Amino acid sequence: MRWTTPNTCANRRNPGFLLTCLLTGAGFTHAQAPEHFEAGIFSSSEPGENLPDGWQPLNFSRIEGHTDYFLVKENDTVVIKAVSNQSASGLTRAISIDPAEYPFIQWSWKINNLLQKGDVTRKDGDDYPARIYITFAFDPDKASFLERLEQKAAQLTQGQDVPYRAISYIWGSNSPAGTMIANSYTDRVQMFVVQAGDEKLQQWVMETRNVYEDYKTAFGKEPTRITGVAIMTDTDNTRESAIAWYGDIVFSNNRSAPD
Repeated sequence: MRWTTPNTCANRRNPGFLLTCLLTGAGFTHAQAPEHFEAGIFSSSEPGENLPDGWQPLNFSRIEGHTDYFLVKENDTVVIKAVSNQSASGLTRAISIDPAEYPFIQWSWKINNLLQKGDVTRKDGDDYPARIYITFAFDPDKASFLERLEQKAAQLTQGQDVPYRAISYIWGSNSPAGTMIANSYTDRVQMFVVQAGDEKLQQWVMETRNVYEDYKTAFGKEPTRITGVAIMTDTDNTRESAIAWYGDIVFSNNRSAPD
């Protein structure tokens, strides 16, 4: 089986397809600022525009309902609003940066509600009101013999561009913040519960994560290059609804947010 077009996945619940969409969703872009890389500066867009610059839709052909994403103004700042009603889709941007050079990711987000049936341990609970994906390239020099065999097998069945691993930062519904767990479909995706519970519902929350260290914690080795970033609000498994907002996404070489 070959890969589908970059912005449409043939199988939403095949992790290889999901990761490949995140990897190949747009043209690669290299960092131009010495201190930070601007992955998603939604605040520079105009409300009502279809998509922010450099971002593409991540749709799944086997899922009829797609999450809607809008550029809207919140407190005089343009952000992305996601509305999901028993649906699943995302927005993705392909990038190419070294996590050792830009180890920190910074973003803001807000959710309207939790998912009552959301459960990080179950496939039928694998929905989140808000999450951010970071994908990583396959580097044979950093892979074990078994990992090279597994990657070769994946390439033969799913295409040459199949990515390696991913980290997902999620706003969990029923798991405590601080939880790290493999995705219920594949251990090539490790999830970090960054926020949980209803204490911060309908409030903007600024986040900073050390992607470099999180990758080492999740996979026990040095990370490869970052190849993509995506946002996703989905409720297709739980058959619920969710609304979320996403602010600017920046990679930085220090913990201080850029000006």
